[in-house]
Amino acid sequence: MRSADLLRLTLGALLTSRMRSALTILGIAIGIASVVMLTTLGQGLKLYVLENFSQFGSRIVAINPGKTQTGGIGGLLSNTRPLSLTDAESLRRLPYVEYVVPLVQGAGAIEFGRRVRHTDIFGVGGDMAVAWRFPLLLGRFLPATEGAGYTQPFAVLGHKVWRELFKGESPLGQFIRVGSERYRVVGVMDEKGQMLGFDLDDIVYIPVDRALSLFNRTGLMEIDVTYRPGIEATTLAGLIRDRLILRHGSEDFSLITQDQMLSSLDRILVILAAAVAGLGGISLFVGAIGITTIMVTTVRERRAEVGLLRALGATSQQVLILFLSEAVLLAILGGVAGLLLAGVLLGLLAWLLPALPLTIDLIYLLLAMLLSVLVGLLAGILPARQAASLSPVLALQAE
Repeated sequence: MRSADLLRLTLGALLTSRMRSALTILGIAIGIASVVMLTTLGQGLKLYVLENFSQFGSRIVAINPGKTQTGGIGGLLSNTRPLSLTDAESLRRLPYVEYVVPLVQGAGAIEFGRRVRHTDIFGVGGDMAVAWRFPLLLGRFLPATEGAGYTQPFAVLGHKVWRELFKGESPLGQFIRVGSERYRVVGVMDEKGQMLGFDLDDIVYIPVDRALSLFNRTGLMEIDVTYRPGIEATTLAGLIRDRLILRHGSEDFSLITQDQMLSSLDRILVILAAAVAGLGGISLFVGAIGITTIMVTTVRERRAEVGLLRALGATSQQVLILFLSEAVLLAILGGVAGLLLAGVLLGLLAWLLPALPLTIDLIYLLLAMLLSVLVGLLAGILPARQAASLSPVLALQAE
């Protein structure tokens, strides 16, 4: 049997059963598209998370009040000491510490004249802008002073708050009302965008000691410590832990480094990837069953053709190759359709979410096509062997 005859017979068999072939191709296409989408989205999400967290710097240790491992009756009855401004000041004296940013967060109405905007309010230290790498558009950030906190009622506006309240005009020196107090605007932050759905431009920054009074809090919500190169994050976290235990008498706080944050997010992404891989595997399994079903049916319908081919001199190996070629061709067509479908979906996703970095790796495309061929081979081997083992005489009697 010549190669041209083999190709003609294979294509003719697929065109004869168009509906069955199309449904089988669709099953393979969905599975391959799922695999390509999985790998591309996984890489894109990882890059997106890294970009979002790296914009705050790559050397950060966050301290929160309360021990996350505390549990049971002892945890319920324990007396947790809140983080204070003096705790933050004491951390500045540790080796390799670059900046210390105490933080209190709340929400409220910001008023300027008759304009009112409800937004997030951050009480922070004067080092926040440089520690978090937040550039200024106008003016300056909150002044840093010696001691535990600030006394001057200054405020810095996020970019969106500035546009909404001042309509693009300079707000420097103007007074806004935050809660029941008046604050003088000393600066405007440059556009920062969003981080994991949180709008970094829709914020007003005020001194941390005033935020404690405004929100009626006895302690800080978080202390961020940035450090210089030359020390491991775990080593610095140990120094911070020892210092705060010395001050508090016990470990009633939680430390998390940026590496731990990224590791936690990476585990979440692995779980999501496994879930999508499971869906893609189910689709490929359904497609493989479809190929097996259509090939078994084809063998039964073409018994006379198989008998005629064997009578004309075709060997059992050639019959095996013929039916196996049909299964592989179905899988290849499904793989190509899956790649096209994935390309369309990824293009649509890139248009809807331009901030999400999506790049299709050629290696993943090749692996997807090899996977589709493997599915076709495994699904078609049994029907092809059944066709090759048919007796020519019995097959011709089926006519």
